[in-house]
Amino acid sequence: MTPFRSVSGAAAPLLEDDINTDQIAAAAGHDLKPDYAAMLFLERRQGDTNGDTPAFVLDRPRFRSARLLVTGDNFGCGSSRETAVWSMAAFGIGCIVARSFADTYRENCLKNGVLPVVLAKEDAAAFEVLVVENDGRDAFTADLDTQTIAAPDGRVFGFDIAADERRMLLEGLDDIGLTERHETEIAAWEARTLRDWPWLQKLRRSASEKID
Repeated sequence: MTPFRSVSGAAAPLLEDDINTDQIAAAAGHDLKPDYAAMLFLERRQGDTNGDTPAFVLDRPRFRSARLLVTGDNFGCGSSRETAVWSMAAFGIGCIVARSFADTYRENCLKNGVLPVVLAKEDAAAFEVLVVENDGRDAFTADLDTQTIAAPDGRVFGFDIAADERRMLLEGLDDIGLTERHETEIAAWEARTLRDWPWLQKLRRSASEKID
C-alpha cells in the first residue's frame, strides 16, 4: 500500500446521505483488468451534461481532478466490495470527508491508502458551506501528520483518527504489513510455546496432516 501523508486539490461536494457501494462502483463483471477510475459513479456520470440536467459533480471541469470528496451520512453502505475504494484511488481522490461512514467501507479505505475523515459536528456544516462556496476554484489540503484540513481562506479543521490507523496510513501498512512489524514477538511466542506447551505443536501437526 502506498503511504499517505497529505493530499491537496479541489474538494468536490456530493452532499447526499446513504450513498452505497453499488452507486460508487458497480460490479466489474468478468473484466479482468477493469478501468477503476472510469467505474467511479459510472451510472451517474452518464447523464446529459449539456441539456437541462446539471452535470454530475465529478463531470464538471473544476472537479474532474478532485482530490477530496465531501459527502453526507452513512457513506459507503451496502456491499463490502473493495472496488468502491479502488475506484476512488484510481480517480485520484485521496481523502473522503463524510458526516459518517459505513464501517466496512471505512476499513477498506484505511487498507487502501484513502483517508476517511469525520469532522466534529460543529465543524462539519461550516466546512461543507465553505466547500460549496469555493466551488473547486482553490485547493484544500488534508494532512495526516497534523490531522488537519486546511481551507483556501486559511481556516483549519482538525480531525481525530486512532493512532494505529494513522500509523497504518503513514507507513503504508495493510493487515499483513502490520503483522510483519511484530515478527520478532511472534517468533518469540512460537519458541516459548514450543518449550512450555510442546503438545500444542503436536496438535497443530495432526490437524495439518488431516487437511492434507
